[in-house]
Amino acid sequence: MADSQVPLGGAIEADEWEHGSVDDEGAEVASSGSSLTSITSSVLRGKVEDGRVYAVYGKEEYGMPMDDVELDRIDMCHAKYYALLEKKRFIAPIREDPQKILDLGCGTGIWAIDVADMYPSADVMGVDIAATQPEWVPPNCHFELDDIEQEWAWKENSFDFIFARDLILAIRNWPKLVDQIYTHLKPGGYAEFHCVTGILGCDDDTLPADSPMRKFADALYDSTQIFGTPIDDPTRWKSWFEERGFEDVTEVVYKMPCNPWPKDQRLKLIGAFEMENLLYGLSGMVTRLFVKALKWTPEQVQVFLVDVRKEIKNRNLHVYWPFYVVYARKPGGSSNTAQAVVPPPPPETSTT
Repeated sequence: MADSQVPLGGAIEADEWEHGSVDDEGAEVASSGSSLTSITSSVLRGKVEDGRVYAVYGKEEYGMPMDDVELDRIDMCHAKYYALLEKKRFIAPIREDPQKILDLGCGTGIWAIDVADMYPSADVMGVDIAATQPEWVPPNCHFELDDIEQEWAWKENSFDFIFARDLILAIRNWPKLVDQIYTHLKPGGYAEFHCVTGILGCDDDTLPADSPMRKFADALYDSTQIFGTPIDDPTRWKSWFEERGFEDVTEVVYKMPCNPWPKDQRLKLIGAFEMENLLYGLSGMVTRLFVKALKWTPEQVQVFLVDVRKEIKNRNLHVYWPFYVVYARKPGGSSNTAQAVVPPPPPETSTT
């Protein structure tokens, strides 16, 4: 079991909130399935478990669903991360005219589409085990169905930038993935990973020892260890990049509030996004995980989540998730890179 609180530099100032005021309305949110009316093949349909649809492509089981409810959640998180990174899609100082960009585990394709618009010079390819991307995309953007944990068939030394975000419950061998990224990046090219750790943080002791949120974080840690996709893997990304031979390896850790408890308006907005994400996405995030790893029944999972949702809405609990961003450069290549624009960390951020 992990210590469910991870202190990071720079405590977030909490907004004033009446003690004991907790909004329970909507706390018991049931998961919902989605329509499969436009899907024609077994690969695209996936399989249904406990009312949610999961991908069937790929060698290993992926813990998150691929239905419409999940796709809406992914797109909402895209907006949340844009605010968290202070209106940036990534922070690596890539060259100003990249030619090839790869988005690993692209989900709905929303990041790849935005980046394709940002860089008309680039061919942007998104890859995922679920074909959930739109048909109408920029002319320099396309998608492939593939399992990124298998051997890559793309040309070596060919990508200027390789990006991956929120590969939660997806990667069982990060060092192998980092190695494949190194092989397929051009000399001088950059890789960048983003993800929450799921290791709950609290800087002011407002989280009780017997808190359902703390129990949830502990269950998340234990179950992901069993599932083979440890939730704290992002804490090891930096060392894996360094061990493979990457240069300029940079780690930035942001604090992502779990509800709108901060006083700062940007963080309050991020907290509102994350509260919505947790209230309506929690069942889909953990049902398959807890059933398969902890051997709970789906009914036990739903009962457990009732109290967790109540605490998620309690602004007296000043909790957050550490959100890790790590980027690194493959040695060699020209110096034609953009000016590094990573600012000094804001008060709620720590860097190493």
